[in-house]
Amino acid sequence: MSERPGAGDSPVDLRSLIRNIPDFPRPGVEFKDITPLMANAEALAESVRLLADYARPLRVDCVVAAEARGFLLGPALALELSAGFMLARKPGKLPYETVSAEYLLEYGEGQLELHTDAVSAGTRVLVHDDLLATGGTAATLCDLVDQLGGEVVGCGFLIELSFLEGRERLAGRDVHALLSYTS
Repeated sequence: MSERPGAGDSPVDLRSLIRNIPDFPRPGVEFKDITPLMANAEALAESVRLLADYARPLRVDCVVAAEARGFLLGPALALELSAGFMLARKPGKLPYETVSAEYLLEYGEGQLELHTDAVSAGTRVLVHDDLLATGGTAATLCDLVDQLGGEVVGCGFLIELSFLEGRERLAGRDVHALLSYTS
């Protein structure tokens, strides 16, 4: 396991607050449970601060994140950046006109939608999620922003499972994760 630069600047050991759950949600998957980190006020604040430190120089207008776990830090990150927040949801969950894109996960497939007015042409967008695994969700968020004419200026994650090579799906994008796991 290795840690990306930036998280080492934290007075809180974020990695110690990530719980490994074997064989969830299916056999062979080791789930990274962030609920202990979320329950620790200092770690939660530090995670948002470190993600914002990465994103601040990108001059972000809007943070976009996918349900459900992307919604945990995304709004707090948007507030820290004085930016708006847009939610990408599963089909049928948004009440207005939407654009959609399909994606593959490390253990399934899915589809996400954004409101057609979520992002305007030229809007500087930070794609956020709690975890970068195979890159399917993040690449889909980037596709949705691109469809609406926005500019993805960065992709920020709490955790990266680098052995699943999700960065490759985001080639050409600025990608940052606070914690990286190599196995």
